[in-house]
Amino acid sequence: MKRLSGLLLIVSGMITVGVFATPAFAGAKTCSENAYICTEASESVGNAGEYTGHDEPSVLFYSNRAGAGNSNHYRFVLPKDPFQRPTQDGLGATWNFQLHPAFWFGMDMCDTQSAPEFQHTTCTPSSDSNIFESPDPNAPNYIGHHPGGAFMEMQFYPPGWAGWEAGVSCDAVHWCAALNIDSLSESQVDNTTQNSQCLNKAGIEPVSFAFITKSGVPQASPDPLTDFTSPFAASTVDPSKDLFMGPGDTIVLDMHDTPAGFQVVIHDVTTGETGSMTASVANGFRQVLYEPKGNCHSAPYAYHPMYASSSEHTRLTWTAHGYNVAFSDEIGHFEYCDVVNNQKCHSGGATDASADGDDNYCFAASLSLLVQVSGCTDTDVDFDGPSYQPTAWPGTGSARPVPDPIVFTSPLFDTSNGTSNYDRIAFETDLPRIEAADLGGSCDRSTGTGCTNPPPGANFYPIYTTGTLGGQCVWQEGGASLPGTTNTFGGNSTAEYGSLLSLAYPIPGGVVSRYNNYRNTLTTNPCRA
Repeated sequence: MKRLSGLLLIVSGMITVGVFATPAFAGAKTCSENAYICTEASESVGNAGEYTGHDEPSVLFYSNRAGAGNSNHYRFVLPKDPFQRPTQDGLGATWNFQLHPAFWFGMDMCDTQSAPEFQHTTCTPSSDSNIFESPDPNAPNYIGHHPGGAFMEMQFYPPGWAGWEAGVSCDAVHWCAALNIDSLSESQVDNTTQNSQCLNKAGIEPVSFAFITKSGVPQASPDPLTDFTSPFAASTVDPSKDLFMGPGDTIVLDMHDTPAGFQVVIHDVTTGETGSMTASVANGFRQVLYEPKGNCHSAPYAYHPMYASSSEHTRLTWTAHGYNVAFSDEIGHFEYCDVVNNQKCHSGGATDASADGDDNYCFAASLSLLVQVSGCTDTDVDFDGPSYQPTAWPGTGSARPVPDPIVFTSPLFDTSNGTSNYDRIAFETDLPRIEAADLGGSCDRSTGTGCTNPPPGANFYPIYTTGTLGGQCVWQEGGASLPGTTNTFGGNSTAEYGSLLSLAYPIPGGVVSRYNNYRNTLTTNPCRA
């Protein structure tokens, strides 16, 4: 799920956010324009070859027991930024917005109007009857007949830089969060694509989006086909309604299904505040109807989890990642740029002698809510920005000030006997997908040739380690030298993320195999909650 990687048009007028102003943007809120709120697709999709570009190191959670695929209870700490601020020369501190415009907790959802095909009128929620894996088009469980699916990303956004929308921060000093449910309006089995009217409004990957609010009611319609004139109200911050959280706050995240729809409840243990959102018809959630030869419509729809369990067999047919329940960071969406004009970089920056092909969708320092640096948010395809430097991450021995690590527990899930731990975990990163030719790389996803971990140009790639917090085992992201670390899982990305993983995706007449990920599956859960 992986925001600014397509055409953005600046129009007359400003939207006031915090104490600074951020430019207003016109046109559709599509994934080519808003990449990091969208789920990573396996292929460049749509007539324009739309591709979002996400670098997503992840931890996956597996259990074959019912409940593991549809309910999660996490406890985590929102990372603090250092007291010192970043500087334009890149020699100052690093803040969270430079490492990750979002991190998120994911789960597969039903969406009968989403890929792989559109012959299904139902999807049985929370059921492993939705597992279709056969490569044989004549088999009853052919993967191309899998019920339509969407991917849910419960995303958290760091403070301090360019404001929503289309920046990355809700506030100068507070974190915020939003429920994103992403679908794919393309048939993998007959190569048809959504009608042009819908593509112009919502893109090939429609997003149902709603900030977490204190009332549990969306501040504006989450319908992907809502009037997309600027500003798009659903993604315009409203401090009077949205749940804001402080750096260092302890958060309890409760995600579960209800008869009305999938529900997220966030408890800020530090402040005592609570926010929520339910993907229900009453809250205005809708699905975009797949009408390749018709006009554009959406219909009321309550989103529910796809599967009962979570394993290697519970995955959507169109996403690059092959998982259901997972935590993921979203890295590689910030590079310094000294001179920004009309969202383009017109100079070099701290890591580039001159502007190059990935220095796009940029914000001048004057548009920041707090930290006065200029930079760009396109996918860092040459892997030379802060996300790929050891001086930017905690746990690397960096002499420069860096953020605290993201710290979180393994999730618990609901069963008929109460709350349960997941049996095993896996580490996964989609580096092959973003090293592929459609982003200028040399990775052949059919053979694995030219795919590398760590990625070419990177001086560092973050890993997950375990530690303890308040006597409880926690996951932590950064380098291998965080104080109190108990397991480094090899101590580097090559060892931790394991081998190339080939997954089958439906195409007309069968399947195609793609190396989109590295995955390392453990036989146990070494950090039980």
